[in-house]
Amino acid sequence: MKLTIIFVICSAWLLLAQSQIQTTPNIYTEKIEYKHGDIVLQGYLAYDQSNSEKRPGILIIHEWWGHNDYAQMRARQLAELGYVAFALDMYGKGVITSDPGKAGELAGAFYKDRKLMRERASTGLEILKKQKVTDSNRLAAIGFCFGGTCALELARGGAEMNGVVSFHGGLNTPHPQDSKNIKGSILVLHGADDPYVNTEEVQAFQEEMRNGGVDWQMNYYGDAVHSFSNPAAGQDKSSGAAFNEKAAERSWKAMQIFFNEIFSK
Repeated sequence: MKLTIIFVICSAWLLLAQSQIQTTPNIYTEKIEYKHGDIVLQGYLAYDQSNSEKRPGILIIHEWWGHNDYAQMRARQLAELGYVAFALDMYGKGVITSDPGKAGELAGAFYKDRKLMRERASTGLEILKKQKVTDSNRLAAIGFCFGGTCALELARGGAEMNGVVSFHGGLNTPHPQDSKNIKGSILVLHGADDPYVNTEEVQAFQEEMRNGGVDWQMNYYGDAVHSFSNPAAGQDKSSGAAFNEKAAERSWKAMQIFFNEIFSK
């Protein structure tokens, strides 16, 4: 009897293990070098290669630190959800920093030149569209902090996308009239206590969306500040940027619901 029980348990475990192996996506990743003008950039592509069908493409725009492991991790997560994900590079191949001063300098060049911001992001979008498994008629962009600003500017520039998701991104723009160029839907995921995106900026953004006739929505997450989706932001809310596990999980789920909606149209 004991041997029979052991055999049954082992058989059940083996079947479970085999099932997990079979259902685990076979994620293909590749670093892709490309250029914008004279600037050499390096992005990160991820998709489930066990599926040969074309599928929606998601562009990922990194935080002001540069194209780092966090952006690549998000690309793999999106690939596991069934998307083609491309984490672009805004700064240049290998240009990554952990120094806030340097990060501010790097991002600042784009905040001052929104045309450059849009063009650099658009170059990454073109790389995503060219992938053999990307359905170029179903595209979206997501961005984190600085990347959220870039994703919104890409939409304001008239990029052909079904939607944009901003995670704790900056919402201001020197060209609010360009909201009329937005072709897809907008989802903003915002920390309710974010000191870097104040009430005036939020209100101006909402008014911009209304004036542009944009299909938009905005989620507020209580007790969340800037960078709430990134565990590397730490736990010190008094600094203005900190990880919030609940907000991170809720915002990621909200993004998935949003994608299901915009790609089913």
